[in-house]
Amino acid sequence: MHIGLIGLGKMGFNMRQRLRNAGIEVTGYDRNPELTDVESIEALVAAVPAPRIIWVMVPAGEITDAVITELSGRLAAGDLVIDGGNSKFTEDQKHEVLLAAKNIGFVDVGVSGGVWGLANGYGLMVGGKPGRIQAAMPLFDALRPEGPREESFVHVGDVGAGHYAKMVHNGVEYALMQAYAEGYELLEAKDIIKDVHGTFQAWQKGTVVRSWLLDLMVKALEEDPGLSQIAGYVEDSGEGRWTVEEAIANAVPAPAITASIFARFVSRQDDSPAMKMVSALRNQFGGHAVRAPGASVVDLPSLVTS
Repeated sequence: MHIGLIGLGKMGFNMRQRLRNAGIEVTGYDRNPELTDVESIEALVAAVPAPRIIWVMVPAGEITDAVITELSGRLAAGDLVIDGGNSKFTEDQKHEVLLAAKNIGFVDVGVSGGVWGLANGYGLMVGGKPGRIQAAMPLFDALRPEGPREESFVHVGDVGAGHYAKMVHNGVEYALMQAYAEGYELLEAKDIIKDVHGTFQAWQKGTVVRSWLLDLMVKALEEDPGLSQIAGYVEDSGEGRWTVEEAIANAVPAPAITASIFARFVSRQDDSPAMKMVSALRNQFGGHAVRAPGASVVDLPSLVTS
């Protein structure tokens, strides 16, 4: 199997390697000449045999629109485009219509796993027609962790459903990180607590709050015990806001997720230990940049170690 992959950033670079490790030939394109296999999208399309599968892994919004629009003019009937970025689900339906005019298929995939996906595999939430999902199944099986397929892969529904599920996933993630971070700040504030890091370590096995996020929290404190390298400023990448908008549109109460979004806005007004921890957790699982105390721009390298 031979596919094209557009976008070799934090996620795409590792996905290319994981696919190659599984025996799938991947021709990748990125604007960074140090990462790319070919010099242009045109060259990538020429390198991949028909019927082509082209996986798009670029930032949501205008960049994704531009890439899919270009592909619509270069691909042929019977080819398939997969959007694995964090596009809003409403954009997926527009992209499907654009490509369908050329008889080109479209599938949307919510991908979770961050910078750890190369070693651990990715959770995949997929939207699209069953036949197109089946055509791409070798890719999904190569990317997901070993074990039962239903534990890391789901065909959620029609086009847009994959990104909708990933949007809700990220909204839940916001709320979980906020809860851990508030617990961290409360432990730090109490003078009778002498070992905050050890407390979180003791929660890692056997407790009801154990999770991978908790493991990453422990790791963040091992690397920077006082979180002195991180300002309490936290970005939001869009999915949390979209989740709250959907909760309002569907009259579904979502107080924890909504509060976590507003907490991130609070982080932009003053420094706080809880927001330092949320920033540290985003860096740990996704390699998202952090701010140093007093910095005016997000300009630090990732604290994630290999």
